Amino acid sequence: MTPNISFIASLIGEPTRASMLTALMGGKALTATELAVEGDISSSTASSHLTKLVEGELLVVRKQGRHKYFQLKDASIAELLESLLNISATLTHKKTVTGPTNPRLRKSRICYDHLAGEISVSLYDSLVSHKYVIDNGAETLLTEHGQMFFNTLGISFELESVKSNKRPLCKSCLDWSERKNHLAGVLGHLILKDLMTQGWATKDLDSRAIQFSLKGLQLFKQKYKIS
Repeated sequence: MTPNISFIASLIGEPTRASMLTALMGGKALTATELAVEGDISSSTASSHLTKLVEGELLVVRKQGRHKYFQLKDASIAELLESLLNISATLTHKKTVTGPTNPRLRKSRICYDHLAGEISVSLYDSLVSHKYVIDNGAETLLTEHGQMFFNTLGISFELESVKSNKRPLCKSCLDWSERKNHLAGVLGHLILKDLMTQGWATKDLDSRAIQFSLKGLQLFKQKYKIS
């Protein structure tokens, strides 16, 4: 059976649903009420849109007590949305400034479960320059030197378990605002998880932006040799 691209496109292409999906790119699960606010619609209308997105397998529902929470199904959906943001920004107007207008989002934000924005691109460039990863454009490969480097940092991963997982260990993701690669995949997720655990940055309650403390940014740059 031929994949039905038009079906997925129609789900994402409706403006209200597009706003809801974009709101979920921070990786945080949101309620129907919260997503109704994002779409500037009533709760009943939001419910109808969310049902379509769940049935279309773009979202999943998690129930906890009396509440239902909605999330993107997986990282591939977030990557698709990020790609569409890149394309739409390019096609809308040749003089349009790429990426979000909010400077804090441009500086550093969460893209589903990994770091995006100016700081993430600097991280990626540093990993490439030190030969910890190899940048092949649409493909990123972890080197043996890089594996040793991350092991010394305490960011380790079982390669066999990663191989059995559908998600790649390393993946390049074209940054919406910077138009250069940042790091996604399992390793990108582990780096974000580590910096948040260290308390170097905090996430905004109402956006995808994450704010590094001055000390946190300094330590982050030192750890990954970012100039």
